[in-house]
Amino acid sequence: MNRRTFVKSGLAASAAFASPAALGASIPFAGDKPFNLKFATHVGMFKEHTGGDPILHLEFIHDKGFRAFEDNGMKNREEGAQRKMGKLMEQMGIEMGVFVAHKIYWNEPNLASGNENLRAEFLQQIRESVEVAKLVNARWMTVVPGHTDPRLDMGYQTANVVEALKQASAILEPHGLAMVLEPLNFRDHPGLFLTKAAQAYQICRAVDSPACKILFDIYHQQIAEGNLIPNIEKAWDEIAYFQIGDNPGRKEPTTGEINYKNVFRFIHEKGYDGILGMEHGNSKPGKEGEMAVIEAYRKVDVG
Repeated sequence: MNRRTFVKSGLAASAAFASPAALGASIPFAGDKPFNLKFATHVGMFKEHTGGDPILHLEFIHDKGFRAFEDNGMKNREEGAQRKMGKLMEQMGIEMGVFVAHKIYWNEPNLASGNENLRAEFLQQIRESVEVAKLVNARWMTVVPGHTDPRLDMGYQTANVVEALKQASAILEPHGLAMVLEPLNFRDHPGLFLTKAAQAYQICRAVDSPACKILFDIYHQQIAEGNLIPNIEKAWDEIAYFQIGDNPGRKEPTTGEINYKNVFRFIHEKGYDGILGMEHGNSKPGKEGEMAVIEAYRKVDVG
């Protein structure tokens, strides 16, 4: 069956969302050789080819050899769209990566403050995210503890964050789900509580739960502290997910200073078989730029 014909006749139709039974058990596909590593694209990365339609995006990336996908805004999509995307990914063998699990406080303290109302808000959003994860077959969700509280010593802030994450872990553990904590760099996101791999490692050790791990964003950590491979090795036992972006510019690998071929080889040889989220922009515009992204990942793929 031709994928484009299938999409036009079913999934991309303007009628009501098809039921799982109507979508069939499997769909045959033909396309480029799959990547060895699980590089995860996001909607908008190939908008010149797909128009930003998430279903057409999934079709396109599968044909180009990608077998993973992440969507920060998945939680905000309508339930019907979540079901539809989840079913299609399941049929195509595309693994769902992270989505953002909660409201992120970029400019004011929340989890670090110890405020009970803000903690309750966070925990409710984690409960809601469990249901989203079920619909799209996700295993991980991104958590950013938010802004620092300058009124409190860092030790107290850390204790407040750890307590919130322990309670969130108790919600996630029964479902086999994990939140991944993302340290963000001081240049793009000044004032945030979580900035470095060692800090995230310390927090995960304190929470002591399989539901609380690290999202190691290679772009952010190159800016925040560099020393990428040694820091990955030190934090290895608590890392569950990686994201990608070259520096400077936060574009695809091979456009900046990071030797992604070596970083990916190290990760692969350590036995990592999880997702590597492509959380970056394209260095060139148009369809040519989108194809350049694919070519860049062909150059750095290992295995």
